Amino acid sequence: MTQLGPFSLFFLFLCGHALADYALQNEWIATNKNRHFRDTLSAEAQKNMQVIWPHLLTAHSLHHGLLVYLISQNITLGVAETVVHWMIDFAKCERWFGFHTDQALHILSKVVWTVALVNAWV
Repeated sequence: MTQLGPFSLFFLFLCGHALADYALQNEWIATNKNRHFRDTLSAEAQKNMQVIWPHLLTAHSLHHGLLVYLISQNITLGVAETVVHWMIDFAKCERWFGFHTDQALHILSKVVWTVALVNAWV
């Protein structure tokens, strides 16, 4: 369990999110983690391009999980963040919701991790 207070913990989770979602995610990753990006290419280009979106989406989500783990020192939350981030970003790529909902869900997950740690649920 971390010795940080809830506001410090939440702030660090938000900083980690900003780092992983903006500084560490370049345009190539942001574009190619979407399984529908290939649909915008010609048939010839699609034929010559390997399917890489699952790897990129997973790697991006692992960046988030690592940061949550480093901040919380809790492997359960690190794994949970990886899985939840993957699912949220996949849903956004499917156009089930847009950018603002995507970001709100990511922030909500940080609220849940903070409450879980403060209440020693994990």
